[in-house]
Parts: sequence; structure tokens; C-alpha cells
Amino acid sequence: MCANVRRAARALTQHYDEALRPLGLTITQFTILQAISLAGEPTQGELGEILAMDSTTLTRTLAIMSRNGWIGKHYGADRRERRLRLTRAGESEFNRAVPNWRSAQETLRERLGRRRWDDLTMLINDTTSILAEQANLDSK
Repeated sequence: MCANVRRAARALTQHYDEALRPLGLTITQFTILQAISLAGEPTQGELGEILAMDSTTLTRTLAIMSRNGWIGKHYGADRRERRLRLTRAGESEFNRAVPNWRSAQETLRERLGRRRWDDLTMLINDTTSILAEQANLDSK
């Protein structure tokens, strides 16, 4: 199961990276821009949970995105808490990439068909939830 899902994930990543390549953006970067845009001002930990992304990869990617001027950080209510936000440049980059992402999304949806797309989306979401719940139980 794991090998098949990882193989599919690599193929999906290549599909979306190809669509975003002319913009100099990766699907990982786009996904982070999208998640922050939707979440508001998450902490890095919250963002990692939303994306089910390991801390090392997220830290490395956020550093690149910060250097590009797309991500800003500010202190939350607690001075130890750092919140992430999109800068104007980050919002602009995200909006610039949406048409390419949408095109890749629609191409894949057409190739799979609406029903298989919906079934696959539900299965992936269910699998992620089940594994996250198990990880939470295991950590207690």
C-alpha cells in the first residue's frame, strides 16, 4: 500500500510541478501558500499538522519562501509563538500560480472522471484522518 501511494504521490507531484515550473514554483511551495492563505496565520506547528508535513522539510521550505519574500512571521499573543502569514508578494505569487494549478487540476479531473476523482479524494482524506488519529493515540 505504502509503495503504491508513494508512487502515485511522486507522479502527482511531477504533474503539478510541471504545470508550475514556468512560474519558478513547486507544488510544495504552492501548497504552503494555499494552506496559509486558507488558515489565516497558523504557527509552523499548526501548518505542519494541516499539511501532514515533517518539521525538517517544512522548516527548509519556509526558509526558502521567506528569503523570496513570500512568507512573513510575527509574534502571537504569547511572545514565544511565531505566526506565519503571506506577505503581499506571497499573495501575489499565490494568485499568479492559481491558473496553472487549476489547469493541472482540471486536466487530472478530466482524465480520471468526476466519480473516480471524488472517490479518490474521499479515500485519501479518510486514510489521512485515520492515520492522524492513530498517531495521536500512539503519542498519548
